[in-house]
Formats: sequence, structure tokens, C-alpha cells
Amino acid sequence: MKSYPSGISFFCLLIFSSLLVLSGCNDNTAPVSSTNSDGYATGFQVNRVSKDLTEVIVTQPWPEAQKPYKYAFLDREAAASASLNRDAYDAIVLTPVTSIIATSTTHIPALEALGALKSLRGFPDTRYISSKKAVKLVTDGSIQDLGVNESLNTELVLDLDPEVIVGFSIAGENESYDVLKRKGIPILYNGDWVEQHPLGKAEWIRFFGVMFQKEQIADSIFQEIAAQYNQAKALAAKAQKRPKVLSGAMYRDVWYLPAGDSWGAKFIEDANADYLWKESEGTGSLSLSFESVLSKAANADIWMGTAAFTSYPQLTASNEHYNQFKPFREKKVYTISKTTGPQGGVLFYELGPNRPDLVLKDMIHILHPELLPDHNPVFYKPLDLE
Repeated sequence: MKSYPSGISFFCLLIFSSLLVLSGCNDNTAPVSSTNSDGYATGFQVNRVSKDLTEVIVTQPWPEAQKPYKYAFLDREAAASASLNRDAYDAIVLTPVTSIIATSTTHIPALEALGALKSLRGFPDTRYISSKKAVKLVTDGSIQDLGVNESLNTELVLDLDPEVIVGFSIAGENESYDVLKRKGIPILYNGDWVEQHPLGKAEWIRFFGVMFQKEQIADSIFQEIAAQYNQAKALAAKAQKRPKVLSGAMYRDVWYLPAGDSWGAKFIEDANADYLWKESEGTGSLSLSFESVLSKAANADIWMGTAAFTSYPQLTASNEHYNQFKPFREKKVYTISKTTGPQGGVLFYELGPNRPDLVLKDMIHILHPELLPDHNPVFYKPLDLE
């Protein structure tokens, strides 16, 4: 199971928590510069071909994608005189973009950080947006609700006439996208959700930086996030003890929790804690029985991430046997589901991938309170006692 950027049912909340949860110019000018990233993001590459043309190659828009997607970003003032091999690109976009539609809440923090939020014209299922600024734009009618990502309201999208749709797809199949693409609206796939390193997801702000001609600002923002993350990681390495960590919760008869190579497991590793399933293979989630989890984690020190559960009574009502775990009895269970936006959207799913430095600091504050005693947790909060 992958960490999808949208999906809000109880089951999806559980899975999210457990995963913690180019050629172009006819003169064949060689790229001025090529940026594969700082070694964190693996799913995209930026090539600066000339002062007016930048190429972005998305190599992993979804797991096991069979082809890369190549996008040309051309300065709109230079467009009239530019000569491009249009067949070489999956989309050509004039920059800076002035109107877009985004399809995952993980796109919104990047727009906000770049000062481009007012370019957002529509979004599927706006009730799950957590950003206060974006919610205000929804309330004002500046951002239109477009239904659900898998079946966008194409008539409304066409009325909005966006310059770009930043798309998300699990396997490249979306009839709405096909219709809109035939109408001439560029579809740009964003694969931030496929990245497994915490900083890899955050680095996709550079994808948006190219779109708005704010590459330097995007790079500066990312570099600061990476610096904060790595400083926190170095601080955690000084801890004398490594608490044993349990994660996830039951859905029906299955306990979902992060696999050993997953995004969520990487956070626990970088927080210098002992994730009890760190040796398991895979980048998604594990599906285990209650008995197998209990046998391995009954004496865990900390329980991080309980899906949609926000209180001990909720856990008990769901399964009275949760009280067999030491973290439950000692009240050392933490959830991301208590921090929500104005309309109830869980902030972590929107902002967490963009700000892994804050996620890591939350974890260090919980796992090694002596190291970050004054940190005010953003995402992870203790379960309510009542």
C-alpha cells in the first residue's frame, strides 16, 4: 500500500498513519544546467535549456511507471519567437503560470510558500484543505470545488479555463484528465507522493518553482527545510537511549503499519529510535494480525500514529485488547489526527510531506524530550484521556 496524497475515509486515514505514517529547441542547444536534486528526490529532473526554456522530466509519476513525462516551461514573452519541437513534450506551459488546478492537498503548501496560492482556481473536494489561507479563498469563491480527483467536474474545469492542471494518478488512468487534455489543457503529473525519503517529498517544491519562475525562491525554501531536518537528525543521534516504537492500528481484522523501507520508518530511524519492524522489506505498509503485533510490540516504549483515533476511549471501544500494550497503559500513545484545518482536514497529510523537518522535530520531542524540551508539536499530539 502506497502513501496516496488524497483519500479521506477512515481506512485511508489508517493507511496514511501507518506509513508514517530533452530536447526541445531546434538549434539543439545543450542544457545550460541540469539539476537531478540534492540526492533526495528521485522522481523528477530539471534541465535549464536556455534563459527562456526549462525542461522538467518526471520519471516516477506513480509506482512502476513505464515512461517518463517531459514538460517544457517557456517564458511567455519569448513564446512568440520560440521554435520548439512540440512532439518532444507531453506538455508545453507558458510561465509564469497565472491559473492552475491542483489535485492533492500536498500541492497547497508549496503554492502558499511561493506566494502563488491565488493562482489556484479549483481543487477536488475542498473540505479536506487545511491551509487557513486556502480555506479563506474557498469561502470567498476564489477556489472552486471540482468533485473528486478520479472524476473531476470537467465542465466546471473548462469554465475555469486553467493554464495548467497539476495531476495525481495512481496508475495513469483518469478519464477526466484524458478529456481535459484533448481540450488543450496541459496535465502535469506530480509524483511527490511516491518519494520515500522525507526530504524527497519536500523537494518537489522545485517543480512548482519552475512553473512560477521562482526557482531560486523554491531552492532557498527547500535548502532551509533540508538544513533544519539534518540538524534535527544530528541532534537525535546524540540521544543515549533508543526507545522501541510501535505504529499503526487495526482496521477490521488487520493491523496496518509501515514497512521497513517506507517514508514513515525513515522518520523513526532519523529520530534515533528503534522501530520494531525496521527489518521488514517494502516501502508501503505491512498487513498483520493483532496477535503478531502484540507478540512483538507488547513492551514497546512509544506508540506513534493511531490513524483517526484521538483518544484512549476510542481505542478501547474499537478493540478492548489495545490495553495489553505498555504504551497504552502508560499513556504514551500519540496521534496526528488531533491537528486539523478549519474544515476538519488533517493537517499532517497536507503539510507533513512539505515540512519533514517539523515532523522529525515532533518525533524527537516525544522520543527524546531532553533534546527538544521547548519544541511545540505541530502534528503529533498525545491521545486524549477522555
